[in-house]
Amino acid sequence: MKKNLIKSTAVLLLLLATNSVNAQATGNLSFTFTTVAHSGYSGTRNVLTVWIQDNSGAFVKTKLRYAGGGTSDHLPTWASNSGGSSSNCLSSSCNVVSAVTGSTLSGATTKTITWDGKNTAGTLLPDGIYKVTIQETWNHGSSGTVTRSFTFNKGAVDDNQTPTADGNFTGISLNWKASAAGIEENQTELTGVNVYPNPSTNGIFNVDYLKANNIKVINLQGVVISNEDLDVESGTKSVNLSEMSNGIYFIQVTDGVKSSKIKVTLNK
Repeated sequence: MKKNLIKSTAVLLLLLATNSVNAQATGNLSFTFTTVAHSGYSGTRNVLTVWIQDNSGAFVKTKLRYAGGGTSDHLPTWASNSGGSSSNCLSSSCNVVSAVTGSTLSGATTKTITWDGKNTAGTLLPDGIYKVTIQETWNHGSSGTVTRSFTFNKGAVDDNQTPTADGNFTGISLNWKASAAGIEENQTELTGVNVYPNPSTNGIFNVDYLKANNIKVINLQGVVISNEDLDVESGTKSVNLSEMSNGIYFIQVTDGVKSSKIKVTLNK
């Protein structure tokens, strides 16, 4: 009996670990930056690429590559990482599936890329830490190139960042927006419901309602984290999420027949 219990527990732990490792939240990454103009070949001309890597540095997907004739050896890190050789970033061996491509840039530029969490084959990747990596080269020497990576968490919780600018890149913003799969946003069949402030910086949300008997709080995974019956049909109820992690939640107010579900943002 004891042996069977140990075996069952081990199987359960393995299943839980597998489910955690294989979690695959849907969502979208938006990454924006502005390059700083550097003097180099032909004034401020430069080549530029942005791609996605996993946390170990393995190639996932190219998002953009700007390079032209005479600059084929100027994006060596990306070229090698994407399946080609460091000496030729214009080689057909370099993976540019679905990427924006173009010729050498004439100067400073602002670029925005988006990523849906999938690889070049269209497969949704497991949740975890990923990187957006930029490589830019503006001169023929080793001192005229820079590579910088920005890590973020692909998962069921939003990851919003404003990385520090430097002498090469400014105006940087990185936002992973998780999708609320299976959760209907801003459902408003029940009238008279108002939630404020939204977003909340201290975790306290006030809920005005005209006729209701229950308030629930639901996270992005669809798990009910708070469920409270109301003493009066009309009034204002405070919902305290100060102990919860920053991110998206849903406050659902119901009268037993109709309900209103409002998306709220906690940003302490």
